[in-house]
Amino acid sequence: MTTVFRSLALAVLLATLGMGAAHAGSEAPAGHYANQKVVYHNGGGPDGAAYFKRLLGNLRNHVDAVGKDHVEIRVVSLGDGLALFQAAAEDGELAGRIDALKAAGVRFLVCANTLRERKIDRGALYAVGEDDIVPSGVAELARLQGMGFAYIHP
Repeated sequence: MTTVFRSLALAVLLATLGMGAAHAGSEAPAGHYANQKVVYHNGGGPDGAAYFKRLLGNLRNHVDAVGKDHVEIRVVSLGDGLALFQAAAEDGELAGRIDALKAAGVRFLVCANTLRERKIDRGALYAVGEDDIVPSGVAELARLQGMGFAYIHP
């Protein structure tokens, strides 16, 4: 019986050490979620302002759930999605929510094709700088997915 007990104890000890070694090099952040890279597709919604408020709420919830140091979020806006930045130029609440998300590390990108085709002046968009413009929104979505970003279209 002693030999069986020793064998069992040794097996448990080795299994425990193996599990510890497996986890030592791949520590996830505290909490439920591991590090994430995500791209949100903002093409606008049928209900305009309500869609944008839901989108910004989803982004806030995402950052809060994973932690700003453990998530990299890009929002690619194209087509009707640019209305978010047009509305924020007039709506302090939307502007404040965008600012808070940027402070949490969310990066907003805007499609140059949409700007050109719709004759929208970048200056008319809230907090959109030259570095926020990408040549093509759909191509940027594909590029980011190829870099390992998970795609979300709320």
